Amino acid sequence: MELLNKIQTSQRSEFVVICGRRRVGKTFLVKEFFEDEFVFHTSGLANEGSQRQIKAFYEDLLEYGLPKQPKRPKDWLEVFVLLRELIKQSDKKRKVIFLDELPWMDTPRSGFVSALEHFWNSWASGQRNIVLVVCGSATSWMMDKMINNHGGLHNRLTCQIFLEPFTLCESEHFLQSRGFMFSRYDIAVCYMALGGIPYYLDLLNPQLSLAQNIDQLLFKQNGPLAREFGNLYAALFKNSDDYVKVVEALSKKKAGLSRSEIMQATNKGSGNGLTVVLRNLESCGFIRQYKQYKASRKDKTIYQLVDFFTMFHFYFIVGRNVSNWESLQGKSSFFTWAGLTFELLVASHINMVKKALGISGVETKEYVWRCSDEKRGTQVDLAIERGDNMVNLCEMKFSIAPFSIDKSYEMSLRNKLALFMEYTGRNKSLQLTLVTTYGLTQNTHSGIVSNEITLDDLFD
Repeated sequence: MELLNKIQTSQRSEFVVICGRRRVGKTFLVKEFFEDEFVFHTSGLANEGSQRQIKAFYEDLLEYGLPKQPKRPKDWLEVFVLLRELIKQSDKKRKVIFLDELPWMDTPRSGFVSALEHFWNSWASGQRNIVLVVCGSATSWMMDKMINNHGGLHNRLTCQIFLEPFTLCESEHFLQSRGFMFSRYDIAVCYMALGGIPYYLDLLNPQLSLAQNIDQLLFKQNGPLAREFGNLYAALFKNSDDYVKVVEALSKKKAGLSRSEIMQATNKGSGNGLTVVLRNLESCGFIRQYKQYKASRKDKTIYQLVDFFTMFHFYFIVGRNVSNWESLQGKSSFFTWAGLTFELLVASHINMVKKALGISGVETKEYVWRCSDEKRGTQVDLAIERGDNMVNLCEMKFSIAPFSIDKSYEMSLRNKLALFMEYTGRNKSLQLTLVTTYGLTQNTHSGIVSNEITLDDLFD
C-alpha cells in the first residue's frame, strides 16, 4: 500500500503489474487501496472467447459512463479507443484503470496484447495522470506477456509487485484480527495445511478448533475448499493435467527431484514441454529449484514442491482413506506429515532462521546435501553456507514438547557431520543447528548442538 501510494501521487503516468498465486489477494489489495477511485474497472472472463471478452469489457465501459455507441466494438483496438474516450471525460485528478484477470482476455489470435501496447505507447503513457493497474493469477502469462515482453511493452512497465503469501507472523496478525485465539503451534499446523493464503485463512471460523475448521473446509462434502485443488490448477494452466502430474511426482519426495527424475516419474520427454511446465510452476510459486551442495553438474539442480496446500492435498486427500482430520490428531500419520512439512516451513522462513542465528547481514547460500554413498547414505535438508567461512547444518524436528536427543540420535548426528566434512572438504567450519517447535531438552547428549532455533523465532 505504501508503494501504491507513491504511484498514486507521482507526477507521471504509471503502468503497474501485480503478480501472485491465485487466492493470494491481488484484487483485494487493489480494491482496498483505491476504493472508489477507479475511472474504470473490469475483469476477464474465464474460458470465454474473444467476442464474449470484448462484449463484457464494452458493457463495463457503459456502466462507468461511456455514452452508448452506434455500434459495438468488433476488436480490441476499437475497445481501447473507447476506453481512451471514457478516460478523457473523467474529471478525476488521477485516472485509475484496473484490468483484472488480464490473461483471460488474451484469447488466441485476438490481438489483445498488441492493442494494449498501442493504447499505452501511443496515448496513455504521455498523459502524466493515468494509473493503469493490471493483474492476473496466471503468473507465467504475466511474466511472458507483461514483465518479460520483448515487443511494444518492453521496458514500459513502471512498477512490478509480486504479492507473496503471508508469513507465519503475518498469518498470526491476520487471525488475531479475526478474533482467533490459536496458539503458535496451531497456527504453524494451520500454515502447514493451508499455507499463508489469505483467502483460505479467511474461511476459518474462530468458534471452531483448528481440526474442526480443516474438516469443515476440506473433508466435508461440498466444503469451501473440497474442490479447490482441481479448480486451482485448471484456472492457472492450460493442459493442467501435465502440471498436476509433475507436482504429484514431487509430492512423493520431500527433498525434490532432478529433471531426469521428474521425466522418469511422469513419463514425460525431455523437450520444451517439461521446461515450460517447470518454469510456469516456479513462476506461480508452487515449486522452487535449488542447488545441491557440492553435487555434480548433472544432478545439481533439484525441483521441490513448496506449496503447502498442494502437499496437504496429496498426503491426505488423494488415495487416502481419511474421513476426517480430527481423528488423525495425535496419530502417527499426523506426526509423519508434520515432521516432513515442518522442514519446508523452516526453509520458507529462512530469513527468520538467519536472524535467529545473528547472520542477517552475512552473505549466504542455502543448499540441500545428499551423501552419494548408498551404504552410508544420509541427507542434510538445509545447509547454510556463510560468507564468514562457516556452514550451519540445520536439523528440523517437529514435536509437541521440548525435543530430547538420545544416545542413538547423537551418534546419527555425529555420523552426518563426519560424512559432510568427508564428502565436501574441510575448508569450512561446521555448526549443527537444531530447529524445533519448543526447544531442546538439555541432557548429556545435547552438547552436540551449537545453535537452537524455536517456532517462536520463525514468528519474529
